Amino acid sequence: MIKSMTGFSSVSQEDERASIGVTVRSVNHRYLDVQMRLPQSMAPMETRLRGCVQARAARGRVEVAVSVQMRQEPVLKIAINEAFTSALAAALDKAREAGLVQGSLVPGDLLRFPQALTVREEAPELDDAGRAALEAAVVKAVEGALDDLDAMRLTEGAMLRTDLDGRKEGVLAAVEAVASRAAAGESLLRERLAKRVSDLAADLATDPVAVAQEVVRFAARSDISEEVVRFRAHVQQWTSLTEGPEPCGRKLDFLLQEMNREVNTIGSKADGAGIPETIIGIKAELEKMREQVQNVE
Repeated sequence: MIKSMTGFSSVSQEDERASIGVTVRSVNHRYLDVQMRLPQSMAPMETRLRGCVQARAARGRVEVAVSVQMRQEPVLKIAINEAFTSALAAALDKAREAGLVQGSLVPGDLLRFPQALTVREEAPELDDAGRAALEAAVVKAVEGALDDLDAMRLTEGAMLRTDLDGRKEGVLAAVEAVASRAAAGESLLRERLAKRVSDLAADLATDPVAVAQEVVRFAARSDISEEVVRFRAHVQQWTSLTEGPEPCGRKLDFLLQEMNREVNTIGSKADGAGIPETIIGIKAELEKMREQVQNVE
């Protein structure tokens, strides 16, 4: 199955506890690389959420960002900077001894010093049931975002397959054309060799059987039937992979290397009109296919 490695999705959901937002984006990568950005309070869920990604993606860099905004009223907490207030009290004591100030330090005085007090809001603590419900909601949102991402990757994968299938049929037809021209070229080669041997026979004492065997060996070195058969087999395997249920990007990349190897051998052995130009065109198409396959999961 051809599935693209690139995609994007964003999901938001709300309930009585929290507003949850999930953004997932994926790009090309040789292997599966999962990057998670979670609120600190959700950090214990990272392994579980990674498992959700790994169940849906085989390759690509997948970035998952989760935000959680609690709907309950935050708890207000005030903390005293004891080190600062102790130092302030000691300084005031010295000032009194010097007759610079009078009276004692009162609570209102502390409000004049921002360093003295820390005021912060904290999310309310959840009980076990509330925590479990929140985690279930986060997992549901992440899975929904991953489902949307998968749908986008499948849609783009269908477009990639259309392009790759067209190019695959084109290179197969070109290889078949080369095989046909090479067969015709082999016949012409045999005729030329036979005529050349006939011309030399009048001047040299030659063994007709040995000459015939050498002609056959020379022609065999130009035979590309093996390479053409293997190329056809690679094309059939390509079709099986793209129609199967499993991710196939790396296997397709390997097949393209093998197809390119066969084409190189065919180009070095085949003899016939227009074959070099056709081989160049085939190699250019295989390179375009290789670039496209880098986008396939």
